Amino acid sequence: MTITTRHTYLTRILHGLLAVAIIVQLGSSLGMSPAEDGHAGNTLFGAHEVAGLASFALVLAFWIWAMLRRVGTPLGVLFPWLSAARLSALWGDSLHHLKMLGRLRMPEHQDDGPLAGAIHGLGLSLVTVMAATGTFYYFSGAESPEAAGLPMLIHVTLGNLVWVYLLGHAAMGLLAHLATGFDLRSMWSLAARVRRN
Repeated sequence: MTITTRHTYLTRILHGLLAVAIIVQLGSSLGMSPAEDGHAGNTLFGAHEVAGLASFALVLAFWIWAMLRRVGTPLGVLFPWLSAARLSALWGDSLHHLKMLGRLRMPEHQDDGPLAGAIHGLGLSLVTVMAATGTFYYFSGAESPEAAGLPMLIHVTLGNLVWVYLLGHAAMGLLAHLATGFDLRSMWSLAARVRRN
């Protein structure tokens, strides 16, 4: 059976690499000890820094590709906040999802669905802020996360939201795969053929 997808190879590769980088970041954060009080950070902190710089590069590449690509989710679907028509569609789609979930049913997957698109946009924004603040800390020369001030306060505070987003994103993708016509291989298989509308 041939799998078709609306996601280009580059979108799938960047998505996969970014997912791996985020998992490494979250995993390393559980046992890392940052450099502070004259002590060097531990190995996990070093891994966190290197993966963080890679994450920042991947996020930048993802943003650039999202603005240049001709196939895939338009930026307006990811960020509907300044369009009355897109906000109206988001509200309607949110109500539809609540109604279906109230019946204990999973709504059918739709390409460029307003709710899914907005959630993806929020996730991309969250990861962008995390990568940017971490990169700022790396190049700031601060002796400790506390010494870096507001950027690291934001970084640490938003860390738990990244956990929620990652687990929720994976769980919803798996549920959609099991309960609707959505096929996870459309995002994760490099063998899938790109469907051009």
